[in-house]
Amino acid sequence: MLFEDDPPPRPGNSPEYTVSELSGAVKRVIEGEFGLIRVRGEIGRVSRPASGHLYFDLKDDRNVIAAISWKGQVARMAIRPEEGMEVVATGKMTTFPGQSKYQLIVDDMVPAGAGALMAMLEKRKAQLASEGLFDPARKKPIPYLPRVIGVVTSPSGAVIRDILHRLSDRFPRHVLVWPVAVQGEKCPAEVAAAIRGFNALEPGGKIPRPDLIIVARGGGSMEDLWGFNEEVVVRAAAASNIPLISAVGHETDTTLIDHASDRRAPTPTAAAEMAVPVRADLLAGLADLNARLARSQRSLMDRRSQRLSDLSRALPRLDALLATPRQRLDAATQRLGSALSLAAQKKRGLFAALASRHRPLALLTLTARKAETLKARAATLDDRATRRLERATARLELFASRLAPALTRLKGAASRDIARDRARLAQAADRLEAFPKTLASLTLKLEALDRTRQTLGHAETLARGFAILRADGQVVTSAKEAAKAQSLEIELHDGSFTAIPSAAPAKKPRPAKPADKPGQGSLF
Repeated sequence: MLFEDDPPPRPGNSPEYTVSELSGAVKRVIEGEFGLIRVRGEIGRVSRPASGHLYFDLKDDRNVIAAISWKGQVARMAIRPEEGMEVVATGKMTTFPGQSKYQLIVDDMVPAGAGALMAMLEKRKAQLASEGLFDPARKKPIPYLPRVIGVVTSPSGAVIRDILHRLSDRFPRHVLVWPVAVQGEKCPAEVAAAIRGFNALEPGGKIPRPDLIIVARGGGSMEDLWGFNEEVVVRAAAASNIPLISAVGHETDTTLIDHASDRRAPTPTAAAEMAVPVRADLLAGLADLNARLARSQRSLMDRRSQRLSDLSRALPRLDALLATPRQRLDAATQRLGSALSLAAQKKRGLFAALASRHRPLALLTLTARKAETLKARAATLDDRATRRLERATARLELFASRLAPALTRLKGAASRDIARDRARLAQAADRLEAFPKTLASLTLKLEALDRTRQTLGHAETLARGFAILRADGQVVTSAKEAAKAQSLEIELHDGSFTAIPSAAPAKKPRPAKPADKPGQGSLF
């Protein structure tokens, strides 16, 4: 507000800026001076909102720079930044006018040397170990001979071929391959999904559930193998109900999945060797056990036979054993006649006494009562026999109704087997008939190749007028080499001879006149 006595304001030389103009000018200066730069520092205050962008700080012992990575840039990062990690960030400097601050837009980020990776790895290892994921007590035993083996690896690398080749050599098994990326940002999620997918298969379903899982990858640097150190992969391996063998990298490479798996293999080939035994060794061991069993049985029979022979020699003779019983039998036979007569007399006396006390009416009453009882029991027996016959007839009819479909199925299966065998026999006969033609064609090819060999051979070339010139055992290909040699050996088609070159200096070859006829020319 100006008063009448106040002097008017003096116009200055400094231009006037609006706040937006000044903020834009600062933004252009910073972005123009700092293009693509690399900044080394320690990560602090990491924030991951629902938008997918990543906000964090880069700091050293004195200053702090705000940093941002957009959602697409975060997805392409090989590692996920964590608080306390020392990294080298690559990006562009810019400003945020809304808060009057400058910040770094990070495109890529790598650990600041192996020390930072190892520090982060040890920190994550200690955290997961404190949760019991590496406890040896929770590790499951590997099955001795799994029926189905699931392999989590890249389908295009040499690892799967090495595993399949070693399984084929040792003991062929049914193998299910779950293709995954074994390097890059997709690796952790795909490997964890593959382990959970194998565990989600139902036993006895259309896709057989593996009895063993092998997670394999070839060797590489720590950054290449970093996907197998991610927490999602370690937790999936620890939660697997199927025994799991980790075969990541070479023998000197160690990742966190090795601690969470039930067993670690130094190489993918060694994982295949751990998974199955050698079939030839099993057969040899079985044959050895059968041989030992046969030898043991023969030895046992020999010992028992010898023992029986020894015991038989200790027994008395048969006549001596039967002499006393025979004598007792003779004495009893002599007493038997009189004893039978005496017993018959006693029985007659008892029968006469009992018969005198029974009257005919009592016998008839007893006989009638016994007859009624017998009739009742006979009727009961007839009912039981009828019921048993009915049940047996029903079972027989049931079996007969099942027999006809079974015979039909057996006949159909036998007919299919016969038709399949006839088709195989016809195919074999066709291949056998085509064999002479194939043999004749191969014979013609062999004869043509032999004629070509004879035409282009060493002897045929010499017979057409060519010669081989050697000096000191080496073939001479120029006039200078021939002039320097002490002696020359010339080989023709019918023999060879030695020549001494002329001492005169070699002259330049005279150009052939058009009328001259082409010829061999002088060798010297």
